[in-house]
Amino acid sequence: MTSEANLPSLNGLRAFSAAGRHLSFRAAAEELGVTQGAVAQHVRGLEEHLGLRLFLREPRGLSFTEEGRAYHAPVSRAFSQLVDAIGALMDTPSRVTISVTPTFASKWLIPRLAEFTEAHPGIDLRITATERVMSFHADGIDLAVRQGRPPFGASLRAELLFPQEIIAVCSPHLVAPDAYVDAAALSRLTLLHDAHNLWPQFLEIAFKDVPIAPRSLHFSQTTLSLDAALAGQGVALASRFLVQRDLDARRLVLPIGAALDGGQGFYALLPRQGASEAAIWVTEWLQSMAREEVRKG
Repeated sequence: MTSEANLPSLNGLRAFSAAGRHLSFRAAAEELGVTQGAVAQHVRGLEEHLGLRLFLREPRGLSFTEEGRAYHAPVSRAFSQLVDAIGALMDTPSRVTISVTPTFASKWLIPRLAEFTEAHPGIDLRITATERVMSFHADGIDLAVRQGRPPFGASLRAELLFPQEIIAVCSPHLVAPDAYVDAAALSRLTLLHDAHNLWPQFLEIAFKDVPIAPRSLHFSQTTLSLDAALAGQGVALASRFLVQRDLDARRLVLPIGAALDGGQGFYALLPRQGASEAAIWVTEWLQSMAREEVRKG
């Protein structure tokens, strides 16, 4: 039985494969970028290893022996498969799995995926949308975007993307653009709450001691409260960058002029050790997009 330990040398097989295609040591040498003597020597070594003659050396060139012709076909297929495998490996995109919150995914990242693909066509981006705290190793995560306050731990590299500037938004069907409401007008609207429960702090800085007791709806995620705001069901709170596109398109308006500094920015997080080059590229793209949006204001 033949084992891998008994296989002939790769150089001998390459020389035999090329010489068999051309039936010429000279032409095989030109293809492989070596001397004609080197090709002949490798083929002789292969023949000695196998204990068989593979070619007949004739004045006009080479001709196969019966054994050589039978052996050349599978050797050529093997090299062809190796070439195909290397090509497939080189063409496989680098995969990056990014963990983000559902709100960040739906309101910021997904609308910009076309820009990412244009900038990095060779990266296969996998998006996991979840609120839970993830484990980079156990969950197979390369990169995460989370809201919080540093430090995040010595093992993590944290890059600030957006500060937490909380603003109130609603549909223009409820409040005319550029027309701020007072406390009395707001009391006739519905406040859309999410899990962060920032309305008490926001109302305090917006209206000081003015008592307000408006109607309320409660949602488990910010993205749901924003969808309700877009549908004209009330006034929601959100980080400005998450709703900037809707504000620019006038799908949402600002009913209140105040803004709350929540103190918990949005950060790109990745391991300090072992982060892939592709994950670093994705991080740099997130940073560049965030800088551009902050610059535009």
